[in-house]
Parts: sequence; C-alpha cells; structure tokens
Amino acid sequence: MKVDNIEKLFVNELKDIYSAEKQITHALPKMAKAATAEDLRTAFETHLKETQGQIQRLDRVFEILGKAGTGKTCQAMKGLLEEGSETMAETTEGEVRDAAMIAAAQRVEHYEIAAYGTVRSMADLLGQKEIAQLLQETLNEEGETDKKLTQIAVKVNRQAHRQAA
Repeated sequence: MKVDNIEKLFVNELKDIYSAEKQITHALPKMAKAATAEDLRTAFETHLKETQGQIQRLDRVFEILGKAGTGKTCQAMKGLLEEGSETMAETTEGEVRDAAMIAAAQRVEHYEIAAYGTVRSMADLLGQKEIAQLLQETLNEEGETDKKLTQIAVKVNRQAHRQAA
C-alpha cells in the first residue's frame, strides 16, 4: 500500500504499533524471569497484562476502522528487543542485569510513548474521538510504566553501584 494521505499513514502507524505490542508480549516473560529484584519482576508481569489489554484496545481500533491490524513488522521494536536481549546475555545475573533491563525497557517505553502520542494526535485530527480516547488510555499506561521503571531504577542502580564497590 502506497501511503499517500494522512488516513493511510494513520493505519500504517497503527499496524506498526500493533506489531510492536505483539513483540513485547514475547519479551516481557523472559525479562520477568531474568529479573532478580522482586519489584522489577512484578513490574514486568504487570506490564505484560497491560500490554495484552493494549492489544485488545488496538483490536477495537481496527474494528472501528474496518481494517486488519496485521501485515506489518515493527522493525524498530524488533531492534530494541534484540538489543535488550543482547544486553541481558552480556550482563551477569543480579542488580547490574536488572539495571540493564530497566534501561532497555525504558527505551521501549519511550518508543511506545512517541508512537501512541503520534497516532492519538492523528485520531484527533481525523475526528476519530473514540479511537483517540482508546489510544490516550494506552498512552497514559505507558507513561505510568515509565515512571514506575524510573522509581525501581533508583533503588536497583544504587544496589548495582554498591555491588561494584
């Protein structure tokens, strides 16, 4: 499909996000299993449930639009997750790995925040009020997840620093 108008761009961006969310659902269980800090493990498990809900919201968005959510691979998310996986493999188990996973997870969250902010703005422009509301719900969740990861990072990073001293 040639993207030659804002409506097609909107659908294309939504498909990209849909692919990203699907990829994240495969990565989060591995990250939860690798986490040593209990609050980090819980955060990953909680975000997995949220991500599944976000996929359901996207399914609703595509239903409203009369479009399929499949057909595109989010290469950016693929790269972010591969980089995160490499980082996990390169770090020793414990606080340093937890700190590395938080950094990787926050890169993912920031990508999602940017993506959802963009499509929510497009939905507003296109007069898609229900879709904009659904996308805003997810945008809010992504922001809260980022804040939670920052809170956990403060503690984990201190522990990792003490471990090295």
